[in-house]
Amino acid sequence: MSTPKVLLLTPPFTQLNTPYPATAYIKGFLNTLGVVSHQADLGIEVILKLFSAQGLTQLFDVLEKAEHDIELTENAFRVYHLRDEYIATIEPVISFLQNKNPTLAHSICDRAYLPEASRFKDVEDLDWAFGTMGTQDKARHLATLYLEDLGDFLQEAIDPHFGFSRYAERLGRTATHFDELLAELQKPDTLITVFLHELLEQKMGVLQPTTVCLSVPFPGNLFGALKCGQYLKKHYPDVKIVMGGGFCNTELRSLSDPRVFDYLDFVCLDDGEAPLRTLLEYLEEKRSLSSLKRTFARTDNQVVYYNGASEKDVAQRDTGTPDYSDLFLLDYLSVIEIVNPMHRLWSDGRWNKLTLAHGCYWGKCSFCDISLDYIKNYEPLTAALICDRIEEIIAKTQQNGFHFVDEAAPPALLRDVAIEIIRRKLTVVWWTNIRFEKNFTHDLSLLLKASGCIAMSGGLEVASDRLLAMMKKGVTVGQVARVADGFTQAGIMVHAYLMYGFPTQTAQETIDSLEMVRQLFENGVLQSGFWHRFA
Repeated sequence: MSTPKVLLLTPPFTQLNTPYPATAYIKGFLNTLGVVSHQADLGIEVILKLFSAQGLTQLFDVLEKAEHDIELTENAFRVYHLRDEYIATIEPVISFLQNKNPTLAHSICDRAYLPEASRFKDVEDLDWAFGTMGTQDKARHLATLYLEDLGDFLQEAIDPHFGFSRYAERLGRTATHFDELLAELQKPDTLITVFLHELLEQKMGVLQPTTVCLSVPFPGNLFGALKCGQYLKKHYPDVKIVMGGGFCNTELRSLSDPRVFDYLDFVCLDDGEAPLRTLLEYLEEKRSLSSLKRTFARTDNQVVYYNGASEKDVAQRDTGTPDYSDLFLLDYLSVIEIVNPMHRLWSDGRWNKLTLAHGCYWGKCSFCDISLDYIKNYEPLTAALICDRIEEIIAKTQQNGFHFVDEAAPPALLRDVAIEIIRRKLTVVWWTNIRFEKNFTHDLSLLLKASGCIAMSGGLEVASDRLLAMMKKGVTVGQVARVADGFTQAGIMVHAYLMYGFPTQTAQETIDSLEMVRQLFENGVLQSGFWHRFA
């Protein structure tokens, strides 16, 4: 068997502004094994190919050459009517959103440069959000609306599955069986999947991998992953295809349909390092199929779960530093979709993503599946190792913004990391997710701010002590308010995750929660919040 060469792919679509970190984590681990690997974010590459002068020309040509008339809404027809303006402006706008063409902001803000459709209908006075001097941010918001107009047109006229941060999400989210996905996979390719296949072919031709790993963190890139697998099975039948990621960990634990393996060879669950290592050893004929770790495969037309490996999972200290090489880090798009300060952190600017601790140190919330390995197995790193990795990533990417992507960052570890950042005199800008627990004192908030913390997000959930107790959150509304106020006074922005529709929650409790959150905003304790429906 030849020496393994691994290609790590993120299929369309996840984020516009920054790469999803899973492939960087796995590449960092493969570096420790001496395994040759490359990675690519096919999501951003498809977006850049599509939203170019040539890409839009092809898009509009699809309509003009259609064998039958396509009935368009008034809004979609407006976009089509303005197609020459979109083709002429798209590349300067993309360059602006990549922070490569900042002076274009003045033309965009004049409202005479960009063609406008329905996304602009509610845009009036933006000075309340951006001020009179916030030209760059205002232009970024308008340019985002311009892209969303094109996205709406694309979804209506060309490919109903399109979304900037998700592709065929409904198919993945509602997939209780494989029939609907299979039906969609057998339909003719759209312009998006044609572009996807062209980019995949380029990677395969240049890199010639023996194994392709598809990272599927969300329902919105499951279909893209299967389209990649479909292409590879047809054109590269000897290449082994592996799928893993958050979607697999939560939704495919009972995988039983053998037809899935017409598009894949293996599906791995939970932390990917040990399963991938055992799989590569199997492909090199160094271990048996039965001694794989947490891996589904098709054997005799039956789906079999192989978990006979004696090795434990790889300790977090031994997984290596996430490696972002190969990714087009300067080509991501900084967008401002809505005027919300925390939402901006998710969509504007590129963040190096790093984990402080594996799992959740609390591990009790009733709405969380604490049986999953990536939640129940808590394993913190040391502050020294975390800062070593921070310095290594800064040296490689030349960017010092970090999003610590923990389920809930532990206050004691955050304290130690903050002290170590300050001791090493590192310039770091960072944010993370927390529980609003009492150990986040005002003094600790000041320390975290001094180390570069700019924002915290955490679950207030229902703003009801009765329901918080039912959820086993381990916090009260009053405690959340005190902790959030401490962060705010230290100059750290606070975002609250909120939910409605929790079992036994009454209409009055929902109203009371709304009022409580309104008061927290009015008193400046919270700066951002988002309501999710409990499901």
